[in-house]
Amino acid sequence: MLPYSCVDVFTDSLGLGNPVAVVHDADTLTPAQKQLFARWTNLSETTFLLTATDPAADYRLRIFTPSRELPFAGHPTVGSARAWLTAGGVPRADRLVQECGAGLVEVRREGDRLAFAAPPLLRGGPVEAEDVAAIAGQLGVGVEEVVDAQWCDNGPGWVTLLLESAERVLSLDPGPLTGPFPHVGVVGPHPAGPEVDLEVRAFTETWEDPVTGSLNAAIGQWLVPAGRVGASYVAAQGTALGRRGRVHVTTEAGRTWVGGDTVVGVRGEADPGTAPS
Repeated sequence: MLPYSCVDVFTDSLGLGNPVAVVHDADTLTPAQKQLFARWTNLSETTFLLTATDPAADYRLRIFTPSRELPFAGHPTVGSARAWLTAGGVPRADRLVQECGAGLVEVRREGDRLAFAAPPLLRGGPVEAEDVAAIAGQLGVGVEEVVDAQWCDNGPGWVTLLLESAERVLSLDPGPLTGPFPHVGVVGPHPAGPEVDLEVRAFTETWEDPVTGSLNAAIGQWLVPAGRVGASYVAAQGTALGRRGRVHVTTEAGRTWVGGDTVVGVRGEADPGTAPS
């Protein structure tokens, strides 16, 4: 049996964020056992804490969806860091260093919150006009409603449309996506107010993700340099699903930090090693 945690991420209230399952001390598990366990949990991501192979890292993380492994994902990074700390992990410096498929990712404390340094984009830049039209058609919006569009891929493959308002973002009801763009982000500004600045939604071929750290990281790397949002802002996500995700994004010295609250909802033991290897 291995230590096991389930952490709700980007929320301060259990059940209102995005949960991640975390298996600790998972060095003995095979990739097949990890994938089978991730399929069994049926969460958007399940992670496995391993001994670091890079001397600069505090731990190594492998991230699985029910169907594949990801080199990086945001809410699993924050949630796994919280699980590691709660289980007694002690970083060797003032920041955690996570080793994953995308390389080394720094995680820092921001009061009670944890925040990761966004990794470089694997693909950025503008989206071709014909692709914007195809994506807009999937979402049920007119091309004239798209203020801007950008590739926001840091692992999962996001492409993102900027709409004119948070209200329009919340009105979307596209259903599962089909075609060549199965991971689409949508973002729109809220009216000026004290709590949140942007509304974000993340659609895939099978579900709408409640709160998405990787997408929010890439959106920050896009909108802040473009001057469409300030260097420090808060994004809401999950509203349309009855969640209350809050993602705190800060750009400092050219680095984008993505953070939020976490709640450890489950601590116990799991036995993924009994699965076929």
